[in-house]
Amino acid sequence: MSERQIVTRAQRTARLAMMGLAAFILCCALAAPAVAQGPPFYPPEQLDRLVSRVALYPDPLLAQILAAATFPDEVPEAARWADQHHYLNGDRLAQAIEGDQLPWDPSVQALLPFPSVLDMMASDMNWTSDLGNAFLAQQQDVMYAVQRMRQRARDYGYLRSGPQYIVGGGPYITILPARPDYVVVPYYDPVVVYARPRPGFFVGAGIGFRFGVALGVGFRPWGWGYNRIAWDRRVVVINNAPWGRSWGNRHEYVHPYTIRRTVVVRGPDHHELWERSERERAAQHYSHERVEEHRREERHEDHRREEHGREGHGRDDHGRDDHDRGRGHDDHGHDRR
Repeated sequence: MSERQIVTRAQRTARLAMMGLAAFILCCALAAPAVAQGPPFYPPEQLDRLVSRVALYPDPLLAQILAAATFPDEVPEAARWADQHHYLNGDRLAQAIEGDQLPWDPSVQALLPFPSVLDMMASDMNWTSDLGNAFLAQQQDVMYAVQRMRQRARDYGYLRSGPQYIVGGGPYITILPARPDYVVVPYYDPVVVYARPRPGFFVGAGIGFRFGVALGVGFRPWGWGYNRIAWDRRVVVINNAPWGRSWGNRHEYVHPYTIRRTVVVRGPDHHELWERSERERAAQHYSHERVEEHRREERHEDHRREEHGREGHGRDDHGRDDHDRGRGHDDHGHDRR
């Protein structure tokens, strides 16, 4: 083999090696985000912008929005359902929600009485997804951001108590409905209410109120009446339990609800459906053990009865055989005839 042929073969081998190395690096670069995707991070300024749309909502409604935003994929369908049933309210709406056995998370279902809120979330899915991800990854930072925006709106005179809700002025600014069972949705422009009012502008017109929703006992299964925000601990409370869903447990977290909803389970036939409550998932193992224990007790009792029957040879507890019982004697041996 000539020297030129040797050099050509070496160059060809080097090119193949470089191509293989480049392909390997490219595969690693593409696979890295899927293998190790860490939680997102939002700086304070971005969090302020994210929460600005809803920071002035009453605490019970804000709690439901933050929880529902962690399920952005379910929001568009829920918004369509709410729009199609906008003519329902009160107990009729609660019965329709329960009767349809909707597949969405209870936090999303809790917003069905508020079509305008769901429409706002569905019309800007980037915002909804970012808000949900921020709440999953930086819950306390989100709470601080809400307080910052409320502080601005109050300092400029826009946020204040009125017939619709009561603004608390403690170390943390709370916004509570004037009537616990009646939630009014505020309407405002974030560009206006978080900035110093221009001369001559009437600050009382900065926040409007379009409609209110009566949330009686029929909506208790979705947490209404038991949801709030514990600002001192920076915890969202849903259905009287802390909302513990975070970025780390977002795939396993069992929500504090007792309502039943349709759950799709990919079984052997790929289309099996059944209803299961959120608490039933957590208690499934315990219930299974209880059922098995009950079955063992029943089998043991059947076996004991069989043994007793063989030992008695067909006689009852008083020593009478089947022939005597067939003659109709009572417990004292007298003929009942």
